[in-house]
Order: sequence, then structure tokens, then C-alpha cells
Amino acid sequence: MTRTGTLIEQVMAKIRARIASRTDLPGARLPSVRAQAQALKLSVSTIVEAYERLAAEGVITSRPGAGFYVAGSVAPLALTEIGPRLDREVDPLWVSRQSLESHRSVLKPGCGWLPTSWLYEDGIRRALRAQARAESLELTDYATPLGHPGLRQLLTRRMAVTGIDASPEQIVLTESGTHAIDLICRFLLKPGDKVLVDDPCYFNFHALLKAHQVHAIGVPYTPNGPDLQKFESALREHAPRLYITNSGIHNPTGATLSSLVAHRLLKLVDPSELVIVEDDIFADFENSPAPRLAAFDGLTRVIHIGSFSKSVSASVRCGYIAAKPEWIEGLSDLKIATTFGGGRLAAEIVLRTLTDSGYRKHMESVRLRLSEQMDRTAARLEKLDITPWLVPNAGMFLWCRLPKGIDAAGVARACLKDGVVVAPGNAFSLSLSAGDFMRFNVAQSADERVFKVLGRALSPSAPAKSQPRPAPAGKAG
Repeated sequence: MTRTGTLIEQVMAKIRARIASRTDLPGARLPSVRAQAQALKLSVSTIVEAYERLAAEGVITSRPGAGFYVAGSVAPLALTEIGPRLDREVDPLWVSRQSLESHRSVLKPGCGWLPTSWLYEDGIRRALRAQARAESLELTDYATPLGHPGLRQLLTRRMAVTGIDASPEQIVLTESGTHAIDLICRFLLKPGDKVLVDDPCYFNFHALLKAHQVHAIGVPYTPNGPDLQKFESALREHAPRLYITNSGIHNPTGATLSSLVAHRLLKLVDPSELVIVEDDIFADFENSPAPRLAAFDGLTRVIHIGSFSKSVSASVRCGYIAAKPEWIEGLSDLKIATTFGGGRLAAEIVLRTLTDSGYRKHMESVRLRLSEQMDRTAARLEKLDITPWLVPNAGMFLWCRLPKGIDAAGVARACLKDGVVVAPGNAFSLSLSAGDFMRFNVAQSADERVFKVLGRALSPSAPAKSQPRPAPAGKAG
């Protein structure tokens, strides 16, 4: 028992947390007083008092001669109660809220998107004007279950560039990339299943998997892909149902999957029933296509997903799933059940923007700006003794180690007071082994104030120091 409060309060908090996370459902019998005392290494009298107080609050009920049972109806799902309690500065939902809710004056080097001025606003405005002149059907009606045929046809051509062979009938459009993963989880998982994720990985994967009440298992990520030895061990020990990863530009590390690791990974999973979900949201930021698991696998056990919120617009929500034909009908049925027809208007705007004559040149300029800003940001961070794990070939992220003895959660607290939102490493690490790491978005790090605030937060007088934590396995240096 490590939480604050009296021993009785700690027992009560533990039971409330199990109920809030739906580990103990209404009607479930609690361990006997003696069994609970033995499990928690506390006195019987402490457990009796905790149970009696919870019963007085109506949280549990006592049945004479039968024990104590969870009362009431199913508790609303509380994601923060699932898994270990985290400091709010490293809780994935807290980081997302700070990035989404903060005033425009707040600097956001910890967010995961481009500044507004970097996006293809002219192309979106042209698409909106053209769409305003479209037939009423395009402006007002539901989309078909699979989604806009023209956009799905374009996606087949875009995926072919990375070697993925998918027909338009193998693609279903979604409301976003997150919605795509949500549909896949609904389609393939049941509560209690095991899912592998990279450690570190995109922090919203953690939150989404909690919502599906499955067990996430982290596999250390290296500069060339997942640690195959650890991956094989996890595969053998846990028999996971899914593995969710980025094959192109990895979030948060910026690393790229190598062909050798891709081939060995697919060979490892071949005898199993594991399904791989390959998130390709950063495809347009690559200078040259990295290996894709879906290309090597032929969409047999790999599901390929993506969206356009990073490259086109986060306001125009549209994503997609590419999968083997026999799964598409079930996924489209789930799409109808969760969003009914989906967005016809968003898909049309995305299609017009992607096929606009200026989009290709716009993305070339974005990639060049990112490359230049990557160098500038790395140089500025080096002056603060903040060291990149690796310097990525493309993309917007730098995964960096802080100076020895500095805890990223403390830095996050100090920076937020000065109007800067940063992304501490343990928000991305399931094993909480990245306490001295941070992810920096180089496109959001152009303002000199970011580094001045960081410098103050890292100074000896700032309340940011704590015991150093081990770096994630597979670090580059």
C-alpha cells in the first residue's frame, strides 16, 4: 500500500478504484475480511473498518453470513483509474487536454501537430468553395458505408507508392485515425485481451486501449523497430491479439522500421494469431517511403490505417482502414453502428485538397521546413544538455534525454506555469521507464521563449529534480 492517507482510507481508495475501473462489477463479492487482510498485509480490524465505512457510503453492501458485495449499477468508465495512478503531468489524457484546451498564447512544443500557418489553408479554402457549389446530395446526405468512392480510389494509388496492394473495396473510410483503431478494437478484441504496443508509443494508444478494457503490454522500441527478442518473449508469454505500431515515422521517437526487422517480425508472428495494426498517419512527411509491414504481408494479418489531420486539417476529420476483403463488411457494419453513414462532406474536402495542383509542392516545402527546424531545434536543445535519442530522417518529432537527474514530470510542471506545454516521456512509456525523456515537436519549437522556459525549468533552483529513471531499452546513444 503506497497511497497517502490512513491505512483504512488506502483500503477504501483501492476498492473504489477497482469499482471505477470496472474490475469489480455490481454484485461481485469482495474478498473476505481475512483474505483481504492477508492480501494487503494489514490487520483484520483495518479491513473491517474500511468495509463498514464503504457500506455506510452505499458503495458496497453487507449480506449477513455471505460477505460484502459491490452495490449499485455499473460505474461510469474512469480511464484514469485503470492501471497505475500517474502524475497528471504524465497522464496521456492530461497531456492531450493541455494541448487542446490551452489559450493560443500558450506555446506547445509538446503537441503532435503542425502550427496552423504550416497547413495548406489555400487548398482547403479552394476545396470549400468548390464544395459549396456542389449538388445538394454532396452537402447534406449520408455517405455510403465504405465511404467516398473517389477518395478510396485515390488511397489505393497513394498506398501503392509504399508497395501496398489494396483495391478500393478493401478500404473503409472512418471519422479519424483514432476512430479507425477504435473500430478495429471493437471488431477484434474483447475485455481482458492482450495488446502489444511499442514502448514508447503514441500516448493516446494507452488511453484508447484502457477504454476497451484490454491489457496493453509494452515492447521496447529501437532505432530500427521493436526489440525482436523482447517481442518474441511477449508473444510467447501473453498470446496477444493485436500489435499497434507506426512503421513509417514512429511516434514519439521519429525512428524508421528497417526492412530486416520488418521481415523478421512477420516471420515471428506467422505461427500465431496476432493481428498487426500499422498506423501510417505521417506518410506525407516522409522524404522517401520507409518499409511497410502491410506491403510485405499483403494485408493478410496487417491492417493499415491512416488519416489526414496532420497533413491536411484537424478540423476536417477523415481517416481510413485498409484490410483483407473478408474483414471489410464487418468493419463497415461497426462503422454504421457507431457513426451511421459517416461524413460525406469531409471526405470530399480531403479528396479535393489532396488532388489540388498545389498540394504536392506544399508538402515538399513542409518537409524542407521540418528538416531545417529539426536541425535548429536539436542545436538549441544541445545547449541545454538535452540530447536527441536519434536525429530522424523526416517528421516533426525529436525524442530527447534530459540532463542527468532531471525528471520530465517536474519540468512539465515548471514549464506549464510559464505558458509552455511539453510532453514528458512517461506519457508515452507503458513501463514508465522514460522519466528523463521528452518529445519535442520541432515545428512548434521555433519561438525562443520555449528554450528560455526550458532553461529555467532545468536550472538547479527549479523544483524539477528527482531520482533518475532508466532510459527506454534500445536507445541510440
